[in-house]
Amino acid sequence: METSSNSTNSSLFQWLGLTEDYDQPSTSTLPRVITLLASLLTKMIQKNEKPFHTRRNKDEEITMFHGSRAPSMNIQRYTERVHRYARCSPACFVAAFVYIIRYLERPGATSMTLRLTSLNVHRLLITSLLVAAKFLDRKCYNNAYYAKIGGVSTEEMNRLERTFLFDLDFRLNITAEMFEKHCLMLQRQTVPCGSRKRRTALEEMTCGCQAI
Repeated sequence: METSSNSTNSSLFQWLGLTEDYDQPSTSTLPRVITLLASLLTKMIQKNEKPFHTRRNKDEEITMFHGSRAPSMNIQRYTERVHRYARCSPACFVAAFVYIIRYLERPGATSMTLRLTSLNVHRLLITSLLVAAKFLDRKCYNNAYYAKIGGVSTEEMNRLERTFLFDLDFRLNITAEMFEKHCLMLQRQTVPCGSRKRRTALEEMTCGCQAI
């Protein structure tokens, strides 16, 4: 018998579009998870690039995920592009979100030394999705194909993946509870911040209402 919790999870996953069969050509609308993830990443960037943060902190860490300037394609269009061509399962976008947060919160990193910005979000997203697809999906395109989608060379894609995995200490496993938690965070992007009774520390970090 299906429990109330399982029924709730099933409804949430269906609402996000995670039950879509990615092996079949899709004629449906874009899975909601794509739009919500792009919206959440945009809010994080806006929060980190408010006037208070525009002057680069001398301790801020510059990584190989940073570009010299922000790409002309915004993260909404970029996320949609990756979804259209990579054909990875919608669940990979939730996993990629988990991995990006783990990367930003890894030991030694602080909000002042490593922040999500328009200079690093594109490379972090394409790399986290590549890693998620390899870990979760039955089939996955190779690095050269992802590099073409992401707008980087194959050599750079290889370096990004290797660095990302080592920075995560190869912690790719995601528990059911962790997966559901991040799904709920994406769902809450549709709820105005002021109407939320309680926010976790992670939700504070991803909220774009105020500067850190």
